[in-house]
Amino acid sequence: MGSKVRMKRKICFVTTVPMTMRAFVLDAASYLHEKGGYEVVLACSPDEDFAGTVPDGVRFFPVEMKRGADLLFLKRILMLRRFFRKEKFDMVQYSTPNASLYASIASWLAGVPVRLYCQWGILYTGYGGLKRTFFKVLEKTVCRLSTWIEPDSFGNLEFSRGEGLYGEANSSVIWNGSACGIDPVKFDIGQKPAWRKETRDRYGIAEGSYVIGFVGRVTRDKGINELLSAARVFFKRHDEAMLMIVGDQGGSATIDPPLLEWSLNEKRIIYTGRMPDVWKMLSAMDLFILPSYREGFGSVVIEAGAMGLPVIVTDIPGPTEAIIEGVTGLVVEKGSPDQLLKAIEKIYQDKGMAMEFSAAGSDFTLSNFRRGIFLEKLLIDRERLLGQAND
Repeated sequence: MGSKVRMKRKICFVTTVPMTMRAFVLDAASYLHEKGGYEVVLACSPDEDFAGTVPDGVRFFPVEMKRGADLLFLKRILMLRRFFRKEKFDMVQYSTPNASLYASIASWLAGVPVRLYCQWGILYTGYGGLKRTFFKVLEKTVCRLSTWIEPDSFGNLEFSRGEGLYGEANSSVIWNGSACGIDPVKFDIGQKPAWRKETRDRYGIAEGSYVIGFVGRVTRDKGINELLSAARVFFKRHDEAMLMIVGDQGGSATIDPPLLEWSLNEKRIIYTGRMPDVWKMLSAMDLFILPSYREGFGSVVIEAGAMGLPVIVTDIPGPTEAIIEGVTGLVVEKGSPDQLLKAIEKIYQDKGMAMEFSAAGSDFTLSNFRRGIFLEKLLIDRERLLGQAND
C-alpha cells in the first residue's frame, strides 16, 4: 500500500498595515517559503507599493483594515473567516492590535489548527481606568483564542503570565527576543561614515553638531513629551545640540500642544517623516533615545546598537532587554523628563563612556540578534508548532 503524499503546508501572516508586514514579516515569510517549503500568504490592508515587494512564491491577500476604532470590524472578521476556510491553512500567525483581534476570532471560527499570536506589544498597558480594563479584555480574548503566544521579549512574557493572559504551557520567546532580529547587511556599521556625511549634508547638519535621535511614531506613548521637554533644556545649555525625529507624525495630536508648537518652530529640531533607509538616519546621530511607555521589544534599539550608537531607554519590558545597562546604554524611569535630561547630559559629557557604549552596543547586538540566526530558530519553532498540531 503506497504512502500518503503530504501536501505542502500553508501559513498565513496577518498584520493591520503593510508597514508592519514590510518591517517585521517579509523576510521571515520569504525564509519559511524558501527553506521550509511552506506555501505562504500575507494578509494586510491593500497597498500597491507593498504588493510589488512581495517575494516570488509568496501570495498577497489584501483585506481592508486600519489602526484604531473600526466600526466595520465584523465585516473584517467574516471576510477573513471565509478566506481561512477556503485556503485551509495549517497555521495563521497574527500581530498588531486590530489584525490580531480579527484574525484570532476568524481563524478560531474557521478551525485553523495552529493559531499563533505574535504579541509585539500590549496595548492596554498604556491606558488607565475603564479604557485599560476594556483593552485588557480584548487582549485576553486574543490570547484565549490562540493555540500559542509568542511575545517578542522575555519581559512581556513574564508580565503577561503574571497578568493571567496566558500560562507557561502555551507561550514562549524565540531565541533572545525581537520580532525579526537585525539585518547586518542593511545595518552595516562599516558604511556609517559615508552614510553619516550623506545624511547630514541632506539636512544641512554641521559635522560639529551633537545630534540626539529618535525613530518611531510621534505619539504620547512613545515618550515624545518627555523627549521634547528634555531637549528644550538641553538646547539652552548646548548651542551645538540638535534633535532628529524620524517617523510618522500621525499621532502628533496626542503631544502637549505648546511643546509640539515649540518643536515645529525650533530650527534645531528636524522632523524627517517616515524614512525607508533608517540605517542612514541613525548614522547621522550621536545618541539614540527611545523614551517609550510601552513596547513589544523596541527593534529600533537594536538597530541603533548595530550602528554603534549609545542608547537611552525607559524601564519597560522589551527595550531594557535590547541593551546592557551601563555597558551599551542607560535606563531611565518612564515619564520622567528630568531623569532623561540627566542621562543625556551624562553621555554627552563623558565622551569615553559614549565611545565604550558604542563599541559594546554593536558587538552585543550582532552577537545576540543577528537575523540569519533568528530565522533559523524561527523555522525550527514553526516546525515544532505544526508537529504538535499533527500529533
